[in-house]
Amino acid sequence: MIRTTDFRSRFVILALLVFAIFGFLLYQAPFSHLSLTTPHEQQRDNTSGAVLTGHAIAPKLGNATAKAELGRAAWKVLHTTFARFPEKPTDEEKEALRSYVHLFQRLYPCGECAEHFGQILAKYPPQVSSRTAAAMWGCLIHNKGPFTNVSWLYTQASNN
Repeated sequence: MIRTTDFRSRFVILALLVFAIFGFLLYQAPFSHLSLTTPHEQQRDNTSGAVLTGHAIAPKLGNATAKAELGRAAWKVLHTTFARFPEKPTDEEKEALRSYVHLFQRLYPCGECAEHFGQILAKYPPQVSSRTAAAMWGCLIHNKGPFTNVSWLYTQASNN
């Protein structure tokens, strides 16, 4: 039997994650008319350099249970995104997925997990040539990180 508080906390974490992603995407739209560049050029300008490759923005998330729930929800979103990616994406779609993955890492609500994910991304850059490549890459990085080892998560939490 699922306790009401468990369901609520999972729902709140997932809702915050979705809200943050969509909030960021919607925030950029009202300001697109201020630039003299084309939308495609503007997208490349806004998603280059330190914006995509900087350090994690959020602080460390100390609650091990919340961290685990957030991780499960995040991987579900990522794996679903990769599985729904076009089999033959355009260059713009490839850049969109590449940018999404890097921004997802920077904006992830647990700074410690985001830094670990950033290390994985540095070693294994996103593969965006097709749906198959993206999905296989997603499985590869999921299996490479310390975030797949639940005992690691609880060891880290008990060290705090």
